[in-house]
Amino acid sequence: MIAILIVSWNVRELLRACLGSLQRYPATLHEQRITVVDNASGDGTLEMLRRDFPEVCVVANATNRGFTGGSNDGLRHIAQSATPACVLLLNPDTEVTPGALDALLACAEAHPQAGVIGPQLRYPDGSVQSSRRRFPTFWTALFESTWLQPIAPRAVLDHYYVRDRRDDEACEVDWVVGAAMLVRWEAYRQVGGLDERNFFMYSEELDWCRRIKAAGWQVFYEPRARVVHHEGQSSAQVSAQRMIYFNTSKVRYFAKHHGRVPAGLLRAALLGMFAWQWGLEGAKWLLGHRRALRAERMRAYARVLRSGLR
Repeated sequence: MIAILIVSWNVRELLRACLGSLQRYPATLHEQRITVVDNASGDGTLEMLRRDFPEVCVVANATNRGFTGGSNDGLRHIAQSATPACVLLLNPDTEVTPGALDALLACAEAHPQAGVIGPQLRYPDGSVQSSRRRFPTFWTALFESTWLQPIAPRAVLDHYYVRDRRDDEACEVDWVVGAAMLVRWEAYRQVGGLDERNFFMYSEELDWCRRIKAAGWQVFYEPRARVVHHEGQSSAQVSAQRMIYFNTSKVRYFAKHHGRVPAGLLRAALLGMFAWQWGLEGAKWLLGHRRALRAERMRAYARVLRSGLR
């Protein structure tokens, strides 16, 4: 049996499309059971699930527990009633394509030491979305997803994004993006769930894959399994908070796995970038250039600076 776990927050229509794709293209190699953890959505998600998908098991959280806490809630709920071969963590803004689930399961059967398997993610227009990674270095963290990324030395990010391997080439990697990741139940039982003490959202799958690999398992990328990912639809609803979560998680990952000094240097560098961006937006505001936009961005950057990324 394969357990499919979806954590959702205020993306009712995307969740409906995700569940519809699982109905149209189910796993055939194993029975599938779907669990949705709703993180206190206010958009009618629970009513939609009860009306349109009565076969889905629903865990209704009273508060938003984030991707990490919600996933752990779902994993514990699954463990109370079943022992699946694997659990597929799937974002609600994804849609599986024909044969995707069976391709993941076939990869798991072909590689008994695979603790985690990630599919090839696609944008809605059909282009490939980068989803396989090597573990980040300090320099990777400094450049990746910051305003310095366009000037990053090519070798730094090429290594991180595994650009030396073709997109259609199955391979072992260090970690895969958590929008869709198949985890062997035995690996989960061995290392435990996601680290919700350090990560509300972002970097939790990186940390989990690192722990799973440290326990002797492998992580694979399987491009025959394709999943469409609409990317960031929940977190995009709160942009300033998203920046805080993303960068705080990055710093906490480095503190956990590389020590306080690298984490402190990274925090200072990231805060310095946000201070620079705040000043740049302020200068544009003083010049009268799109003042409403500049003020909005200044407020967002100020919130990040006040957080201290801690």
